[in-house]
Amino acid sequence: MSDDSRHAAEGGAERPRPQFGEYATAEEQRARIQRPEVTEALEAGVAPQPTAQPQAAPAADAPARLAAPATRGARVDRIVTFGLLFYGLFSVVTTIVQLLDFPEYAERGAQMLGVTATFTNLSAGYVWGAAAALVYGIGWLLTAVVTWRRLRRGRIAFWVPLVGFVATALIAGICVTMALVGDPQFMTAIIDSVPN
Repeated sequence: MSDDSRHAAEGGAERPRPQFGEYATAEEQRARIQRPEVTEALEAGVAPQPTAQPQAAPAADAPARLAAPATRGARVDRIVTFGLLFYGLFSVVTTIVQLLDFPEYAERGAQMLGVTATFTNLSAGYVWGAAAALVYGIGWLLTAVVTWRRLRRGRIAFWVPLVGFVATALIAGICVTMALVGDPQFMTAIIDSVPN
């Protein structure tokens, strides 16, 4: 005797409509489960084998057009990020070459200000110039590593080279300033050239 006929024989009211698919056919269950091997195993009386990672069914109601802007945005982020990194690498290499000849670097900077001055504190200039060059090199490498990690995780990374540049330039600027302040005659020539 089926459940419905037994329920009717007992004089009860009509059974409520199922909400969770308990009356679904095997085909309907397979279509909803998206894992026919589980249904087949249950029908055969065998316990289904658990999978290492359950497969998520694709969301049929999610429009395909929503995935396109995310992909396009990720592509634009990667292009901008790599462009900034390559520009930063070129800039860092040329700056390191200039900083390793710090007296020439300082005098060229003074000429750009319209001042004729000779940098005379050579030992401090070479030490602080090398320190600034090292800061630029390490700063770019750290920026590249952090950027690469963010890109591998699928996160937005264009801002990392910008922040890396600012942080590196500030620290290297302190090194350059220490070298310039170590030559009072050079600094006096620059300060005297500033209009009052």
